[in-house]
This record gives sequence, structure tokens and C-alpha cells, in this order.
Amino acid sequence: MKIIIINGSPKLGDSTSGLMIQYLTSAINGHEIISYNVNRAPLTEAQFDEMKSSDALVFAFPLYVDSIPAHLLRVLIDIEKREFLNPQTLVYCIINNGFFEGRQNHIAVEQMKLWCEAAHLTWGQAVGIGAGEMLPLVKNIPLGYGPNKNIGNAIKTLSKNITTAESGTDIFISPNWPRFLWRFQGSIMFWYPRAKANGLNMRKMRRRIDRYHL
Repeated sequence: MKIIIINGSPKLGDSTSGLMIQYLTSAINGHEIISYNVNRAPLTEAQFDEMKSSDALVFAFPLYVDSIPAHLLRVLIDIEKREFLNPQTLVYCIINNGFFEGRQNHIAVEQMKLWCEAAHLTWGQAVGIGAGEMLPLVKNIPLGYGPNKNIGNAIKTLSKNITTAESGTDIFISPNWPRFLWRFQGSIMFWYPRAKANGLNMRKMRRRIDRYHL
């Protein structure tokens, strides 16, 4: 079986989408897997030609304003215009977001379903994952255990459907972790360091918020 995976993360380095692809490729080992990263340059003609003989397309990307990232949308439009894929080609998605609730991805899932109709492809399944920025912090914990329990189960179901060329019910999950701990750890380990790297601190952030509420 030939499976093409497209990493739709805009990040040039490590990303949550890339981590999800690692999990998936480990679960579907033994099949022909080709991965493309579209954050640096558009797909080449050779890559488009490679898609013609694919059995499944898997898109992994982060949620941007409850939608599909713009650079990935351009790729989808290019694929749709070419009309070269077999209608039996199945499309699967792994979408992550920074909110705690995986259900937050449902609009992007519906957008991908509409694209499948426009491109005359077959919808397979989507996995919508919450607390995306937390996941790289717990990547050393095996899938199926602790905070990665739900993700492990979802990847197992998705990989089975991909390798058997079946469709499935969309899955929306949050990590097996208390929400208040996720919020606290996300602030300490991600958002505060990100703010500091951009020249901000708690006092400056609160002053800006107060100004907008005047």
C-alpha cells in the first residue's frame, strides 16, 4: 500500500504535526510511506506525479483561526485543480490545536470533507487533538499510557483504517491530564518563555490587556 503523508505545519523545525506523523508512521510500518513537508516550498511536479499512484493521503497540520493554514490551503487548491487522483484515494487528517479540547478542530475537519467532495476523493477519517503544544513535552511517555493514552488509542484506530483502506468515525480527543494542570504547565513551560523571547513579561502583558479594556 502506498501512503503519502503531508506535513502542513508552518514551523521550520520540530512541530506537533511532525510528532504526530512520527507516531503514525511507526504504527503503519511495513507499507510504502512517502512524506512531504510543504512549509518551505510548493510541491514539485514530481511529487504531484507520485500522488497519482497513492492509495491514501494523510494531512497533518495545526489549527489556525479554527481553519486550515493558508500555505496548506494553496496545496489543496493545486491538488484539486489537477484532477489526477483516483476517486477511490482515501483522505485522512490529524489536526492539533492549542486549546485543551480536541473538538475545537471540528470546523477544519468539515473544511477537509468539503475539499474531498470538490476534489472527487473519498473521505477516510480525522483525528482532532487538543492541547497540541503540550504533546512534545510528553513525547517520551509511550503512546497508550498516562497523558498519551487517548492519543495512542486514536493513532491505533487511524492506522488500522489507513492500512485496511477503510473509513471511520472522526475522533476528537484531549490528553489524559487535568485541565488546570495543562493550563498551568502550558503557561510556565510554553507561553511565558515565548513571551519572554519576544521581549514581554507579565507586567507588560497585563498592562496591554488593561489598556484594551479601558
